[in-house]
Amino acid sequence: MPRLGHWLIVASPLLLGALFLPRPVLAAEPIEGNWVNPHGSVVVTTGACRDALCGWVRWADGHATADAADAGVAHLVGTALLQDYHYRGPGRWSGYVFVPDKGRSFSSTIEQLDADRLKISGCLFRGWLCKSQIWTRQRG
Repeated sequence: MPRLGHWLIVASPLLLGALFLPRPVLAAEPIEGNWVNPHGSVVVTTGACRDALCGWVRWADGHATADAADAGVAHLVGTALLQDYHYRGPGRWSGYVFVPDKGRSFSSTIEQLDADRLKISGCLFRGWLCKSQIWTRQRG
């Protein structure tokens, strides 16, 4: 019995510490939904498109709409920003992100950090010159 007590004394802090480690995203936390960019200027709705994941602009403020129009995107609402993303493993997708104010699509990845946050990264040249943003789930 003393061995069990010793084991509990040694293991308890380790087990308690494990409770506070970052958890991987679970499959039960769907990526589909409405997501808000870091500036609060665009809301994108994600969902299935053919055999991939896509995201369309659901709402955009006046500034985002004007920037897109300056780059030749006449109607920002309804535009597919997230295009042809394919599942690459738990919480990870790869595809293309359309940047309206640049009028171009870039190679991209999405990492679902948790149920309410996505890290969307776009790169000019296959992993070079990348930029990332954290988007948050719109609730309600």
